[in-house]
Amino acid sequence: MRAVMINCTLKRSPERSNTEVLAAVVVQALRDRGVEVTTVRLADLDIPPGVATDLGEGDQWPGVHARLLESDILVVATPTWVGRPSSLAQRMLERMDAMLSETDDEGRPVAYNKVAGVVVTGNEDGAHHVISEVAGGLVDIGFTIPGQAWTYWNRGPGPGPSFTETDEGHAWSVSTGKAMAANLYAVARALADRPMGAPPS
Repeated sequence: MRAVMINCTLKRSPERSNTEVLAAVVVQALRDRGVEVTTVRLADLDIPPGVATDLGEGDQWPGVHARLLESDILVVATPTWVGRPSSLAQRMLERMDAMLSETDDEGRPVAYNKVAGVVVTGNEDGAHHVISEVAGGLVDIGFTIPGQAWTYWNRGPGPGPSFTETDEGHAWSVSTGKAMAANLYAVARALADRPMGAPPS
């Protein structure tokens, strides 16, 4: 079984990403179950805006798209900025819009029988709103979202330290991340054993 974790931080490598640190909990829990996990940091890639899978020369989205197609599990990790998903998370969903019209050999949308979950960090509140926005977009594209397929950390209202600058709330976020991984894996296995068919015409 394969998974891809797409980190939508605005920070380029090698700058440390708070979002990646929490997402690593989910990644490791999936690996502990034998899942092969690859990670992608969108800020390191040239991904222009658009709603097509391939926008031509220089567009690095087709490589991400290939990872999505070969994976059974998608983990989207995003920081919260002004109470919303990062701009790169929104761009990811916009580029994934093309998947709505892409089908497999059996006529199913290519995101069918793939599961997805969301990791959110931010030293401001709004994590549940961010989870809902990202998960809602993924459902539209065809992904299955298991129950409790998310974890988050935020400090609460007002400015303050980021995830890697304090231990506050980490125990809950980590335990919830491990539960997220367990649920993603369980539903991915179920769909692998009994996949959904093509939607009625």
